[in-house]
Amino acid sequence: MSILRSSIPRTVLAPGSSTQALRATCLVCHSAPLTSPSPRWTPYTRAFSTTPRRPIKDFFPAPDTPGIVKTEAAWPHPVYTDAQMKAVVVAHRDVRNMSDRVAFTMVRILRWGLDLASGYKHDKAYGMNERKYLIRNIFLESVAGVPGMVAGMLRHLHSMRRMKRDNGWIETLLEESYNERMHLLIFLKIGEPGWFMRFLVLGAQGVFFNAMFISYLISPRTCHRFVGFLEEEAVLTYSREIEAIEAGKLPKWEKMDAPQIAIDYYKMPEGQRTMKDLLMYVRADESKHREVNHTLANLDQNSDPNPYVSKFEDPSKPHPRKDLAYQRPTGWERDDVIN
Repeated sequence: MSILRSSIPRTVLAPGSSTQALRATCLVCHSAPLTSPSPRWTPYTRAFSTTPRRPIKDFFPAPDTPGIVKTEAAWPHPVYTDAQMKAVVVAHRDVRNMSDRVAFTMVRILRWGLDLASGYKHDKAYGMNERKYLIRNIFLESVAGVPGMVAGMLRHLHSMRRMKRDNGWIETLLEESYNERMHLLIFLKIGEPGWFMRFLVLGAQGVFFNAMFISYLISPRTCHRFVGFLEEEAVLTYSREIEAIEAGKLPKWEKMDAPQIAIDYYKMPEGQRTMKDLLMYVRADESKHREVNHTLANLDQNSDPNPYVSKFEDPSKPHPRKDLAYQRPTGWERDDVIN
């Protein structure tokens, strides 16, 4: 079953048009060269679609609120420099105990399922193209925002029940979930999901949410380690997409500009607004989620403060931050940030 379909312009004739006009239109269509100019983003175009074209102006139509000019992001995105994003590397944290082993095994199982659902075959005879990568990205981001929301929700309720502070964990977890949802909205500007993709997302999200809910009640540490391992796979996937663009294997994405929603969210500078630049930003986000969750898994789940929103005695010393100033791909150890 085809999950993504390229958008094809259609000619619509008014009722009563002559047969000669229809034939002429068909001749023009068939004689036209099968080339198109480089894709450029407007509010009314999308490079790929998983459903037939509909008579709507935009996938996210603006609300009818004349008195409101713009609604800014609840969590402004930190500024990443080009050098910081290029410094992001593929990394893997070693499995050190039974909790890590359980988390890593679950990630391998999910990776197999995602590869099967998205048709992922990197460096195979029938390798990946823009369409297959887009399917994978949309599916990945549609469930990637679940862990942070579940963890933040449970910690929020736990804090109210105990009538105690959460030491800053809730904000970081919800912000992570929000960031993953922004990734999804950005990719939806490039490819609109059809009914089959929506069905897969519905089932995956329902199963994943409930599994994370029960798992986080049992072992928050294992869940954070699980997300850390999962984000390692996300960094790997986006790194391969970037490499494929640089190698000329994704020609459509080479000429494609990032959608406006991404430019606004990341505050992408002029001259750095291509599809490759967008993937660099998304990969950097995933690397930060990888670091954050590995770090949280190293802490005492009940009493340690969240180092990513804490002020340190010596700010000049490398320490956890929201941006990419000090990167630790496998997470910060507890002794590095608490003692």
